[in-house]
Amino acid sequence: MAEHFRETYFLAIRTCLLLVLEVYIVLTKSVLTGASSWVLLLLALFVGAMAGKELVKTRMRKWFLLGIAILLCGIMIVTLGKEFMLLGIFLVYEIFSIVKPSLIWYCMPFVLACVPSEIGIYVQLVFTMLIGIIYIQHDFVVASYLKQTQEDTMVEQRLKQNIHQQEHEYREEMKRSLLMAENQLLEERARLSQTLHDKLGHNINGSIYQLEAVKLIMEKEPETAKKMTQAVIEQLRMGMDEIRAILRKERPKKYRLALLQLQQLCDECNQKGVEAELVVEGELGEVSEKYIEIILDNAFEAVSNSLKYAKCSKIEITIYVLNQLIRCSISDNGVGCDMIEEGMGITGMRKRVREVNGILNFETEVGFTINILLPR
Repeated sequence: MAEHFRETYFLAIRTCLLLVLEVYIVLTKSVLTGASSWVLLLLALFVGAMAGKELVKTRMRKWFLLGIAILLCGIMIVTLGKEFMLLGIFLVYEIFSIVKPSLIWYCMPFVLACVPSEIGIYVQLVFTMLIGIIYIQHDFVVASYLKQTQEDTMVEQRLKQNIHQQEHEYREEMKRSLLMAENQLLEERARLSQTLHDKLGHNINGSIYQLEAVKLIMEKEPETAKKMTQAVIEQLRMGMDEIRAILRKERPKKYRLALLQLQQLCDECNQKGVEAELVVEGELGEVSEKYIEIILDNAFEAVSNSLKYAKCSKIEITIYVLNQLIRCSISDNGVGCDMIEEGMGITGMRKRVREVNGILNFETEVGFTINILLPR
């Protein structure tokens, strides 16, 4: 309704102004004397031409109907008197509204208003001033505002498109990063398997052969068997040391595993018909493993609760790594709750956060949101 009013208000004002002018002209004594039927016919044709001008879409047809209105107005001024000069002034402003000249041209109709007539120059000037103010306001003030509004709308739309594009690119980059991390983990596992096979395979096989030999000579040569057994123990101990060294060297970074687990959690939600999204901003690799474990455990607990109780269709996990703190939010668009009853799940989340002097709070106005703040 408001949009329709903005589009048609100027047309309504012009129509009302035209009708007021015609009624005023008809009611003057000089016009009613002996020529009222012709006056009404010409005025009706004039109104029809002006109305038709508003209905047609093409610029050529508008000028055609406006030309008919100008011809009718000229006939009325020449044959019936200068009382119709106000309609001529109205037509001049209509022409200005189409051709959009500079502001100085809008003062020209005041010259026509100074032509003497039975209506009076004073009345003509007042009507001309009223009409001029209406057209100047629309053609310069309102038109400028509408133009600026359209430009702002276009800029806003471009910004929204850029934001959507950036969000899409960010999601795609996130997927690529997770895929790369998963590939790296698979490569690390393959390399770990190969390393264990290469470095420990011969060691273990040798130990097995020595133990078989010990079993054969244990009764006949107990001292030799004892020495061989001790050698196997030393060899296996060295093998365990090598295993620990390899695992320390080849162990995947915690934050990569956490990202993969969170993404798998979102994928599981999507498979269950609940749209889930993971958003990470900042360098998660700089966060300590303890904090990553807290975020991971709390996220799994929060998503599990949302799936069980929230009746939601969307879940979002956001992690922001800032200079002084880490902020993690798990939110859903479900039914929410008026009062939070802390069960074992929420109690466990609060305990984990408090152990590192963090803060845990909840938002229940729209859906349910769990906010976790951890100091760095």
